[in-house]
Amino acid sequence: MKGSIVILCGGGPAPGINSVISSLSKVFIEDGYRVIGLHGGYHYLFSGEQRLVDFTFDMADRIHNQGGSVLTMSRYKPKDAEFNTDFFTKHDVKLLVTIGGDDTASTANRIAKYLNENNVPIQNIHVPKTIDNDLPLPEGLVTFGYESAKQEGVRLATTVYEDARTSGNWFVVSTMGREAGHLAFGIGAACHYPMIIIPEMFNKTKPTFDRIIRLMISSILKRKILGIKYGAAIISEGVFHFMHDAEILSSNIHFTFDEHGHPELGNVSKAYIFNILLQERLKALNLKVKSRPVELGYEMRACAPIAFDLMYCSLLGFGVKRLFDQGFTGCLVMSETQGDVKPLFLKDVEDSSGKIRPRMVNIETQRTRIMFEDSLHYLSKGDYEAAKQFVPNPELYDFFKILEWD
Repeated sequence: MKGSIVILCGGGPAPGINSVISSLSKVFIEDGYRVIGLHGGYHYLFSGEQRLVDFTFDMADRIHNQGGSVLTMSRYKPKDAEFNTDFFTKHDVKLLVTIGGDDTASTANRIAKYLNENNVPIQNIHVPKTIDNDLPLPEGLVTFGYESAKQEGVRLATTVYEDARTSGNWFVVSTMGREAGHLAFGIGAACHYPMIIIPEMFNKTKPTFDRIIRLMISSILKRKILGIKYGAAIISEGVFHFMHDAEILSSNIHFTFDEHGHPELGNVSKAYIFNILLQERLKALNLKVKSRPVELGYEMRACAPIAFDLMYCSLLGFGVKRLFDQGFTGCLVMSETQGDVKPLFLKDVEDSSGKIRPRMVNIETQRTRIMFEDSLHYLSKGDYEAAKQFVPNPELYDFFKILEWD
């Protein structure tokens, strides 16, 4: 036995986790290493209360195409004072593999620095996982899990849009995504939703409930002008990350609060909030439009990976072994568009506090601009006269004025 590698998963589920675990386990087992899976993410790594799984080839082979994670996950972030080398020494660990998003990567970055400062010869390689696609990989590379989650989201959002067409209603759809709008943009663009709202749109102003509601009404009015009585708007939860607590509380929605006094957004449907506020504004304008809320979230996280992620995750899993053999540490593994596996060092993508910087949707790319300018439905200056049959002040619902893109 050449020693052990240990695998842990942090954050929430994403399609392809098991594919990564399967691939890297099989290639390390075949090379004579013991492969240990650690339940509970970072929660027990330094505590001495670990629950472990010893992977065999058959076990690893069986989970390759399964959704969810064979290793239970946690969002626990150990403090620097908790770090020790006991677990690594006891199990003769040669490599720590962490699978997760930006928080998991940030903690992996701290552990890598700790091991280096204490001259502990253990390599540390991170596998970038998140359905939010917000880790700072090079432009054009996605995080694993994103494409599968987006595909599931498209399946659900397509059904919602068909319901809108059939019933003559509007739907207000909210998606996960943390700070970034990749998931909402990807789903909305694929489904030809007439309105997509992501935080990156507000690059010249701030996202507020008033602006978000006016954007939705802008789309409703434009569709009325076109003789289309139904539709759907998709909104990224990321807009909340750029709102002050006072703005969020102004919605008059009942919230629970965390220990710091901030509203716990995870306990309430964002789609419900937006839909209630939209209905109130529509009634004030005497616009008879029915709308219903739909939340897209947990349904997308543990679905089975599609072919893209099965292949991509295999490359990442096997790529961990390649980087390990080449002596790399303190990095995340990435597979470039042509399939080449390379390291991306965590120290090169951290901010001044050591946290991994999130990657936002690039609002200036031609792809993004085409979707906003050619696919969405909204009022612009040329629609004012036609819109006056529905509202007295159509300029308030001008897409470009709302976003201050003039």
